[in-house]
Amino acid sequence: PLAPEEESPAAAAGRADLWDRIRNGYRLDIPDNRRIEREVAWITRHPDYLDRVRQRARPYLYFIVEEVEKRGLPMELALLPVVESAFQPFAYSPGRASGIWQFIPSTGRMYGLKQNWWYDGRRDVVAATRAALDYLQSLADRFDGDWELALAAYNTGAGNVRRAIRRNRQRGRNTDFWSLDLPRETEGYVPRLLAVARVVADPQRYGVTLAPIPNRPYFASVETGSQLDLALAAEMAGIPIDELYLLNPGFNRWATDPEGPHRLNLPRDRVQPFRERLARLDPDKRLRWKRYRIRSGDSLGLIARRHGTTVATLKQVNRLRGNRIRAGRHLLIPLSSRPASHYALSSGQRLARLQNSNRSGNRITHLVQPGDTLWDIARSYGVSHRRLARWNGISPKETLHPGQKLVLWTQRDVAAVSTPPATPPRRGTRSALQYRVRKGDSLARIAQRFGIRVADLKKWNPLPGKYLQPGQRLQLYVNVLETGPET
Repeated sequence: PLAPEEESPAAAAGRADLWDRIRNGYRLDIPDNRRIEREVAWITRHPDYLDRVRQRARPYLYFIVEEVEKRGLPMELALLPVVESAFQPFAYSPGRASGIWQFIPSTGRMYGLKQNWWYDGRRDVVAATRAALDYLQSLADRFDGDWELALAAYNTGAGNVRRAIRRNRQRGRNTDFWSLDLPRETEGYVPRLLAVARVVADPQRYGVTLAPIPNRPYFASVETGSQLDLALAAEMAGIPIDELYLLNPGFNRWATDPEGPHRLNLPRDRVQPFRERLARLDPDKRLRWKRYRIRSGDSLGLIARRHGTTVATLKQVNRLRGNRIRAGRHLLIPLSSRPASHYALSSGQRLARLQNSNRSGNRITHLVQPGDTLWDIARSYGVSHRRLARWNGISPKETLHPGQKLVLWTQRDVAAVSTPPATPPRRGTRSALQYRVRKGDSLARIAQRFGIRVADLKKWNPLPGKYLQPGQRLQLYVNVLETGPET
């Protein structure tokens, strides 16, 4: 198959504007339908909408068109990210769908999209485009080449479409898309794509200005060989780091995934300078390293959180077979070459901006404990679990992880206690949280876990007896930045 940097004969055949190439590849019949007309009317009332989408689509659209064309698929499919995400590479829906093609985690994994702390293939434009077209082809085959049904299934699932078809058959009704009783979102989804295709086919007719997109590759893919700091990569390519993230939105953190993919998309004119500088780069300079002396009470998880990395990475770098470590020994830890704020489009920095958005009420940071759920946390602070999810850019059904930090806003003065915290944190800011006592907990164990003193715990919580009881709630004041920022 052609690499993203190669131009196909069809592309070179003479059409200068990528929109013309898209129009010439249309294959779907667009019927006269009230639902389509309604979507066309919306686009007509918002003439700047498609131009904003065009600006976001420009780096990616040529590659998508190439992939659609290679497979002989209807070119209308190249416009599907307009409907799915408006070509926003970091789009994330309440249903946990991510990327321009809006894959949910399970479907992404089914189609080979790797997802971990370092990297999310659902946002990788190259990998996700190929996976999305594989999925769409599979759906079209399941529905005997009916693309309207295939598109509906992409949105709501093949099972829902099959059940709707079965219901109509039992009632003696037609089983085409327009006759089915489907979820409201899906009933608008297919007409929206067809409306976009209609307007793109003749923008002047609908009062829309669609500036040309050059019919040539925007980016090329370069193999890097191993993990690489993204700030260093941007510097070697001679581009701003934000541009590097926009071309490589699959990377969550400050570096590429240590286990791959070892591939970067770069503007075509920056590929050769990057390759030359990469060839001269000392392998030890790909990342910055820290020699860390293990302290009493440390765990791999705690060390990883403090340094913005993962347990798996620490084990791989230090050739550890298990999770046991000993105080006094040393670990090598990979670190970013720049401050966290430099990696502005990394997952951690995007989340920080969302969480720090000005809202009404008191800002509280809650450190997730084992067994916590969004619903439990929301109830304890008197807020909606859906609002809590929205404040933190996650799904209302998200599974939480111990140590995860959630930000919430409440009118309650939850930080008010009769005695102020006795020990100020070494750095960062102190936040109040409620801890639910687990079986086997003791004051000493809880204090060690959160890096606070037993004496402070007793001051903050007038305890009725000598022993803690499972389910008992304790008020804690912890330095939530002690574990270090994630980038």
